[in-house]
Amino acid sequence: VLRGHTVLVLPWFYELESRLEAARPLLQGSAFDFTVRKDHIDVTCPWGNRIRCCPAGKRFGRMSLGMPEVVFDVPEFTAPAIARFYEQVMGARCTLSSHHRAPAAAVATGLDQTIYFRETSRDLPPFDGHHIQIYISDFAGPYEHLRAHGAITAEDGPHQYRFENIFDPDTGETVYAVEHEVRSLHHPLYARPLVNRNPAQRIMTYTRGADALQVG
Repeated sequence: VLRGHTVLVLPWFYELESRLEAARPLLQGSAFDFTVRKDHIDVTCPWGNRIRCCPAGKRFGRMSLGMPEVVFDVPEFTAPAIARFYEQVMGARCTLSSHHRAPAAAVATGLDQTIYFRETSRDLPPFDGHHIQIYISDFAGPYEHLRAHGAITAEDGPHQYRFENIFDPDTGETVYAVEHEVRSLHHPLYARPLVNRNPAQRIMTYTRGADALQVG
């Protein structure tokens, strides 16, 4: 279970509440729940992951369907070290900012996409092995940094490796853990077409040729 939450932008946002309500009786006994807010819906999946669903808008640039943010809850006073790690080891653009009134490291990960590491005073559950998957243009540079610190946990082939520990480059101290599945731009799955199902399709109102979601 992610220690934090994922933000999704959905083109059918204003139909989402009724769909979630229809799913409620089917998911009784699980962690599933949702709360309707002023400008978003907070959803908890059956396993306990938190998902914040939002309509498209200026906040998310041109995105009408996608995942603009992943927000990790991290211990207090770790955001500066995390920012240094992503800048110096991973070569990412990173800034220190405030996210929902708490210090955070904001890592730019793609067009209109950001990973936030947001500090919290709450006790955090131990890392349970969940992971994120990223493609990077400088595949070898971070690998050499990580290997020098003994941080590589797996090499899955010529175009993919993994690591878990986020450490302060200044001290070597591990400040957070989440598995990163790192892929090069030569990975066979890079930039593959992604097909989303049209959630409006129903057996009783089935429309031939409308199975794939059309956005825009």
